[in-house]
Amino acid sequence: MDLNSASTIVLRVLTQATSQDTAVLKPAEEQLKQWETQPGFYSVLLNIFTNHTLDVNVRWLAVLYFKNGIDRYWRRVAPHALSEEEKSTLRAGLITNFNEPVNQIATQISVLIAKVARVDCPRQWPELIPTLLESVKVQDDLRQHRALLTFYHVTKTLASKRLAADRKLFYDLASGIYSFACSLWNHHTDTFLQQVCTGDEAAATNSLERTLLSLKVLRKLTVHGFVEPHRSVEVMGFLHAVFERLKQFLECSRNIGGENICRDRLEKTIILFTKVLLDFLDQHPFSFTPLIQRSLEFAVSYVFTEAGEGVVFERFIVQCMNLIKMIVKNYAYKPSKNIEDSSPETLEAHKIKTAFFTYPTLMEICRRLVTHYFLLTEEELTMWEEDPEGFTVEETGGDSWKYSLRPCTEVLFIDIFHEYNQTLTPVLLEMVHSLQGSTNMEDTSAILIKDAVYNAVGLAAYELFDSVDFDQWFKNQLLAELQVAHNRYKPIRRRVIWLIGQWISVKFKSDLRPMLYEAIRNLLQDQDLVVRIETATTLKLTVDDFEFRTDQFLPYLESMFTLLFQLLQEVTECDTKMHVLHVLSCVIERVNMQIRPHVGCLVQYLPLLWKQSEEHNMLRCAILTTLIHLVQGLGADSKNLYPFLLPVIQLSTDVSQPPHVYLLEDGLELWLVTLENSPCLTPELLRIFQNMSALLELSSENLKNCFKIINAYIFLSSSEFLQMYATDLCRSFCELLKDITTEGQVQVLKVVENVLKVNPILGPQMFQPLLPSVFRGIIDGERYPMVMSTYLGVMGRVLLQNTSFFSLLLSQMACELGQELDQILGNMIEMWVDRMDNITQPERRKLSALALLSLLPSVNSVIQDKFCGIINISVEGLHDVMTEDPETGTYKDCMLMSHFEEPKVTEDEEPPTEQDKRKKMLALKDPVHTVSLQQFVYEKLKAQQELLGEQEKTRFLASSLLLTLRIGS
Repeated sequence: MDLNSASTIVLRVLTQATSQDTAVLKPAEEQLKQWETQPGFYSVLLNIFTNHTLDVNVRWLAVLYFKNGIDRYWRRVAPHALSEEEKSTLRAGLITNFNEPVNQIATQISVLIAKVARVDCPRQWPELIPTLLESVKVQDDLRQHRALLTFYHVTKTLASKRLAADRKLFYDLASGIYSFACSLWNHHTDTFLQQVCTGDEAAATNSLERTLLSLKVLRKLTVHGFVEPHRSVEVMGFLHAVFERLKQFLECSRNIGGENICRDRLEKTIILFTKVLLDFLDQHPFSFTPLIQRSLEFAVSYVFTEAGEGVVFERFIVQCMNLIKMIVKNYAYKPSKNIEDSSPETLEAHKIKTAFFTYPTLMEICRRLVTHYFLLTEEELTMWEEDPEGFTVEETGGDSWKYSLRPCTEVLFIDIFHEYNQTLTPVLLEMVHSLQGSTNMEDTSAILIKDAVYNAVGLAAYELFDSVDFDQWFKNQLLAELQVAHNRYKPIRRRVIWLIGQWISVKFKSDLRPMLYEAIRNLLQDQDLVVRIETATTLKLTVDDFEFRTDQFLPYLESMFTLLFQLLQEVTECDTKMHVLHVLSCVIERVNMQIRPHVGCLVQYLPLLWKQSEEHNMLRCAILTTLIHLVQGLGADSKNLYPFLLPVIQLSTDVSQPPHVYLLEDGLELWLVTLENSPCLTPELLRIFQNMSALLELSSENLKNCFKIINAYIFLSSSEFLQMYATDLCRSFCELLKDITTEGQVQVLKVVENVLKVNPILGPQMFQPLLPSVFRGIIDGERYPMVMSTYLGVMGRVLLQNTSFFSLLLSQMACELGQELDQILGNMIEMWVDRMDNITQPERRKLSALALLSLLPSVNSVIQDKFCGIINISVEGLHDVMTEDPETGTYKDCMLMSHFEEPKVTEDEEPPTEQDKRKKMLALKDPVHTVSLQQFVYEKLKAQQELLGEQEKTRFLASSLLLTLRIGS
């Protein structure tokens, strides 16, 4: 591509590519795509985006195409890779000058230089770093900033490389430039602080930007540039300097007003200082040991004493708490139970920690966390009143929750309490004891303190197991507090029911459950919405607990379910509706069939909720989960839900519909339980299977459920189902088997096995295209035992239950393989006998014995030759199935079934589904469960003996076994 002639053309096409008119835009994009592999194209792009007189949008697009080209064509091994000559020219052009006036474009240029550096620096681009180091020294503000910006992105990219050789190169780079980077940072930091003192805000803002960039460079060099950073005087000097600089910057933040650009950047810089410490601690815990004492003193001072008042801001407090938490929890600082097994570095760090966390320090941290940071703020109380659902979502982990102060304080409390529970337990218990008795309703402060202390007791539940008699506390104090109906006491009602939820799985006597259910029922009628939502959460934890007993809960089921349904109707936020639906689902799941009389209102409401939630896929997921449990609870009665249920399944499992991305997994689960509980196959239920073909093509992690659904259709109504879908299903299976895991292969074959079990006459014909590969797998000696076992199960069904089809298949295989029919049969029997141990399922082992015995009586020389092997398998089968009848003392086939009995179900067991009943009925027609192996062996050997006449050897074997069987019977 000639640069002079091409520049004008490329510029015109780039201009067209920025157009809003699709008719102009699309052809331009196609043309640019064709040019991507043309030599010289990227040189033209470089000339365009470095020409500051051109339109900004065109230059922006040129930078993006250049950057994408680096990803695709820069490496030598890439298809259509750039030539070394052009790459050399481009590298030189990228660092000729750093004077880009537009910030966004400057950032993109820095990023693309870093991308090139990742591949070429330092071997093919040794001049990059020296050029950057020189450029950050210039006096021109723009050039200096752009060079520093590029320096940061290059450092960041090189630091991210993980191969050993790349790490070595970065270590060399870091040791070579670290001193300069420190000097640069100190220079810009000092300049900024001086300009703040003189009140030159514009200059201070510029200097602060350079301070921030140089600190970002130092962060990457410090954290990733040294194997043993504690051995570097400069590194440790910088880290110690971080604390002094932090104090200076925090004082600056006190002096700079509220809504101010400089203050915003200042806070970002302060947070970056803390990130340096946190990253260094994470990557080099032992190198951090000399900084443990100072870090703890600094963080505790600003967060838990008056030193931080008027200075600290929320994100800084969060970072300081994270620093304390990481030191407290750090595995490297915890000695082994056997002290001699601990390293000297671990013991040293542990000693420093122990010396710092004295009783007075721990007590002060605990008290401040509880009585200061745990208190509900004015902002939270206002939100409670004005937006109760929003308050609940924030408290239970909304999108912004993980970044806020409250969860951070709670996690720090849990970690410190766990680490120092023997010291802190008496402190917390003393706080609890001081709050016993009634609380003045007019004293808001006292109510909030009690709320905070109860919060602490809930968070520390597991640590307080041996120190708190929760059952007595519940009966003597907490139950009474739940009954205080005053509006100002609602924080305590909410906190107490939350507290019980935290303790329910830790220590709560089963015989107290009815009292708790009574309290929950009352609170679900509380005047405050937040209290009702929190109560629903505790109810979920209660019924989820392993000590839950249905008989205790049933007296309250109707009223609680009604109240939960009313709550579901009342709340309006998507997250809250999801939460209440999950509680309802949990209740339905635990009481199972007992829910049937009470679900009418919910069944009527769910279609409306589904329609209203069209734009809220996560709420629809919650509805699907509720429907799953509803169908399981209703059993065969779930057929009444089909007008709503089946369209929901249809939409959720249709991969051509966008919502399937969110709904597919739950939709498949709902589809499966619907089939399992269906009393009969309806035309609408059959029609949904049209979705399956596309699902099988996805070959996703949902494939296992797809196979379960297919099996459920086979058990539900094999003739109707297979008549409509067998051809498509067989075609899909043939495609799947070309590229599928061993487990997937087994799942496919199990479906075929079930088809043959349910429909032994038509089944082999419907899936005929699959059977030659099964036969071939057997005679070739398939190496995976699971697959071989399933092959033998499939072939056993054909051989035992459809002899004529087996003969046709045998002839087909002989023709395909160019071998004699008897030879093929002999190979199959020989491999079957040899690989019998691959079969572990008793049903399949008996099936194998029955199938091979079905070849008798026979005068075929091959079968006679393999007679001993058939006998061996028969004997193994008899060993598997013959058990002694304790009443008669005789041996009988334990797999025989004569009639269907409804199993007796205990309270803790789930009742059998309609599919379970269908499987039982099918077993009554299955030779494995209707034919006595002992009798079958006897009859076959007797027939063989009679057929052979005087052929002594075989007759002797047959007679001997026959005699053995007679004795056994």
